[in-house]
This record gives sequence, C-alpha cells and structure tokens, in this order.
Amino acid sequence: RKGPSEFSASSTAEEVTQGIDAAGVTAIVTGASSGIGAETTRVLALRGVHVIMADRNMAAGRDVKVAIVMQNPAAKVDVMELDLSSLASVRKFASDFTARALPLNILINKAGICGTPFMLSKDNIELHFATNHLGAFY
Repeated sequence: RKGPSEFSASSTAEEVTQGIDAAGVTAIVTGASSGIGAETTRVLALRGVHVIMADRNMAAGRDVKVAIVMQNPAAKVDVMELDLSSLASVRKFASDFTARALPLNILINKAGICGTPFMLSKDNIELHFATNHLGAFY
C-alpha cells in the first residue's frame, strides 16, 4: 500500500531519489562497507553526491568503492578510516576530513555493533556504548 508520497515499505532508495541531482553535495556515511551503509553510499553516489565512506575496515571499504565506481564511473567516493569505538580515531578522522576543506552537507550514521560479548574499548568504555553512541557524537 502506497502512502501520500507514492512510496511504500518496498520502495527502493533508487526509486525514492529518482530525479535528484545532488552534484556539489558532500556526505559522510559511517558503516559504509556493508549492508545498508553500502547501499546508501551507492545510491548517494549515483545521484551525484561526493561520498566519504567512514569505515574501520579499509579493505572492505575499498572493495565497495571499486564496485560502485565500476557501476558508475562518474561516482565520487573516498574511503577514510574511522573506528567509532576509539576516541583517538574519531579525532583523527575529524581532523583529516577538515583538512580536505569539503563541506559536510549530509551525515549518515550507519556504523554500529550488536550481539558482541561485554568488552571494553581502547578508552575503557563498554564497546557497544563507545561504538553506537559516543563515537558518533564525540
């Protein structure tokens, strides 16, 4: 069943963004190397957004970037390291992104963990809380 927007629960990101030209827009997507984050990155790049993939797994991020650029050679996608469980990594990412002198128009926080046993981060903070909350707002 479609709502007033003409979209439904089965609408795809491509359908929802059809006709949007987002050239000149920059987005950071955390957790962009898999799942919803990877699909979000793909569709944003398809619509002209310069996407910064912020991931702790650089190899997986590069693989996603290669797949996106193969599908869309005009895609502007960069991979930068970000481990949200580490406050030092968050600071470094922020500094490195700022040094690029790009605008930040969109921030999509898709990174997160669940179902892992109790562990402490490098900063001695419970890992779920450090990754899913503190890192995104630090």
